[in-house]
Amino acid sequence: MHNLTPLSGLIGGALIGLAAAMLMLLTGRIAGISGIFGGLLASATSDRGWRLAFIAGLIAAPLTAALAAGTPLPSPAMPASLIVIVVAGLLVGFGSRMGGGCTSGHGVCGVARLSARSLVATAIFMAAAILTVAVVRHGMGG
Repeated sequence: MHNLTPLSGLIGGALIGLAAAMLMLLTGRIAGISGIFGGLLASATSDRGWRLAFIAGLIAAPLTAALAAGTPLPSPAMPASLIVIVVAGLLVGFGSRMGGGCTSGHGVCGVARLSARSLVATAIFMAAAILTVAVVRHGMGG
C-alpha cells in the first residue's frame, strides 16, 4: 500500500473535481468513467476524441506523477485469482449499467449537483462496500 499524505489527497481530490467541472462546462457531459468508456465501445459515436483523451489521461496521470517524483509505480496486489478479478470486473460493469452510472458519475458529479438519484446510489454503493469488506474480512475467516 502506498503511504498517502493529506496533501496528496487534497491535491488529487481537487484535480478530480476540476476535471469533472471542466468536462461538464466544456462538453455538458458527466465524468462517469463507465459511461465514458462505454461510449468508446459504441460503434457510431461522434465524440470519440474527448472520450479517448479522458481515458488516456486516467492512464497517463499516475505514470507522469511517478516519473516526476522519481519513484516507481507500486505493483498491484492481487489477492484473488485472475478469474475472480475478471468476474468481479464484469459484475461491476453490469451493476454500473443497471444503476445508470458508476461511482464516479454518481459519487463525484451527481452528489455535487445534489441529484437525489445520485445521493441514493452513492449511499447504496457505500453500504455495499462496507458490507462486502465486513463479510470478506470478518465473515469468511479473513
